[in-house]
Amino acid sequence: MEISPEEIKALAREVLPRIQGIREQLHQYPEPSFREFETSRFLSSTLKDWMGLSAETLAETGLVLCIPGRNPTSRTIALRADIDALPISERSDVPYRSRNEGFMHACGHDVHAACLLGAVWILHKVRDRFEGTVKIIFQPGEELLPGGASKMIAGGVLENPDVQAIFGQHVSPELPVGTVGFRSGQSMASCDELYLTVTGKGGHGAMPHRGADPILISAHLITALQQIVSRTVNPIVPAVLTLGSIRSLGGATNIIPDQVLLEGTFRTLDDQERAAAREKIQKLAFSLVEGMGGSLDFRWESGYPSLLNDPALTECARTAAEVFLGAAQVVDLPVRLTAEDFSNYSRLVPACFYRLGTAHSDGRFSHPVHTPWFDVDPKSLEIGAGLFAWIALQQMEEKSC
Repeated sequence: MEISPEEIKALAREVLPRIQGIREQLHQYPEPSFREFETSRFLSSTLKDWMGLSAETLAETGLVLCIPGRNPTSRTIALRADIDALPISERSDVPYRSRNEGFMHACGHDVHAACLLGAVWILHKVRDRFEGTVKIIFQPGEELLPGGASKMIAGGVLENPDVQAIFGQHVSPELPVGTVGFRSGQSMASCDELYLTVTGKGGHGAMPHRGADPILISAHLITALQQIVSRTVNPIVPAVLTLGSIRSLGGATNIIPDQVLLEGTFRTLDDQERAAAREKIQKLAFSLVEGMGGSLDFRWESGYPSLLNDPALTECARTAAEVFLGAAQVVDLPVRLTAEDFSNYSRLVPACFYRLGTAHSDGRFSHPVHTPWFDVDPKSLEIGAGLFAWIALQQMEEKSC
């Protein structure tokens, strides 16, 4: 018997109170990347106690399980949610605010996990009515290089059974609840991290001529490095270089320090420009610092590749969303220079990563992700769980995708 969108919507409404409570529980006890031990235990026990499902542990805190339907070897698609939190102190006064001081689910990973649990419950309910297998992935460490996706992949998460397609969804406070957004092809940027230590010769602030001031050198370096993007990267290629942290070791109002530490990120959509920029940044940094009498320690951490949404798979998911929500509720997304380690999956199997609207339905301002006040309209959980399950089911229908 064919499964209708109305049936999945009804199941999503039914499961909403349960997953809303789960989301609030997760929100109260956020854990940082690769240290999500209690989160993993909570999710595993919830799956077991609620649905009788057992999950395998991967990458220490990740979980994977399969929901087999009829003829389970015919096709395997995967649904993924991340589970780690950010080192942000929450400033909202909601009853479920973070109780782990200094950490917060400010990027909505608690919502992602709760939606995926809801989708698991729905798919488990209708498992005798679809063909193939749905693989469920709760992934750690999305916020911290090298990213949990790479560790899960190394652990075999896309194998046994082999995954033919993978989907992920992410909260979007820019979109009203009830709306989702898609982008085909390159969707998000690569993400590399820079760590530079500028060493000079410190001394008294009144006698700078006796040393080599690493703060002055760093100031020139910061300005010069911006020329990499503005004057040497192809202007039709989106790219950004940001130095987000600068601190001296031992300086004061009248003390020139010996060292200054700089940290930043470089992002682009083009793999060739990514490699070329690294070489240019390193060459410029060494020549400038040494030319001003200092020395440089340069470390470049290669991070996530750019995220590629498979065109055919994305079109299929978009069509499914239009059927489920209505065409007016599905929008086109612009390219973003934010990054996501879901991109690691997208380089190995056809992938689709879309945005779930979470802005409050009553018109209240929705704070952006990565801020201390971030929150979502609870209705987004119902839509996220239902749509996740519906997209998976449409993938199992040979006639549709």
